[in-house]
Amino acid sequence: MNDFLNKIQGAYSGLTKAEKKVADYILDNPKQVIFMSITDLAAACGVGDTSVFRFCRTMELKGYQEFRMQLSLSMSNEEGLEISGGTQPINLADSFELLSQKVMQNNVSAINEAYSLLKPAEIARAMYYFEKAQRIYFFGVGTSMVSALAAMNKFLKITPKVQCFTDSHMQAMAASILAQDDLAVVISYSGSSKDTIQTAKLAKENGAKVVSITRHEKSPLTAYSDITILCGAHEGPFEGGSASAQMSILYLIDLLYMEYYKKCYETSAVNSQKTSESVLDKLC
Repeated sequence: MNDFLNKIQGAYSGLTKAEKKVADYILDNPKQVIFMSITDLAAACGVGDTSVFRFCRTMELKGYQEFRMQLSLSMSNEEGLEISGGTQPINLADSFELLSQKVMQNNVSAINEAYSLLKPAEIARAMYYFEKAQRIYFFGVGTSMVSALAAMNKFLKITPKVQCFTDSHMQAMAASILAQDDLAVVISYSGSSKDTIQTAKLAKENGAKVVSITRHEKSPLTAYSDITILCGAHEGPFEGGSASAQMSILYLIDLLYMEYYKKCYETSAVNSQKTSESVLDKLC
């Protein structure tokens, strides 16, 4: 057993009843816990999020993210030279041929998982919101902001009602003045980024519809979501913004784009031609 798990064992007798449930699950399933959100772990242990947070503080950690980082680091040290997770963990000893296969398989697996998690009825509801919205804002921070920009760039080819701000303060300001006929599409793999949660909360409080794209069905973000669309990929605490997570999110964005194009074909086709022609003289 690694040092961090030994530390949990050493502190076990001083834990509360709820904290012992958390400790038991971690000790039995350390590899799985690395990829779980605080809400996922709480549900698996049969306790509340607060109990998990208190366990982290008892272990002298600032919070759940530091706990995941410490657990991941200790697991990596124990198992040797593993430098990346996913369905096909990558090791320093891997040959280039094996590395290329694993990277491909991890990316394909993430897209396949996103596909398997699709709920057609929820996508249909999301499309209704897209069609009826006067304005559509794509929100995200960090790597999710890059995905939000990609979504805005894609949809701008067929509709003028999309916007995206890269600054978190401007995102909050925009969300604070959304109306009931507006749509906020909030992207966050973890579903626990503070700026993203605040933006979703503001949008929801102002009556806008909120569609979230995230990994975890139960997370702080989904509490403010009208519709949650789940992405794939298993991202460890040291892999924030992994390519496989982005792949699965971009797959979902592409899916929403194509479905919207179909639903609003006449307008989308005309706008697509106009936007394509507008940049012709800028291309070689």
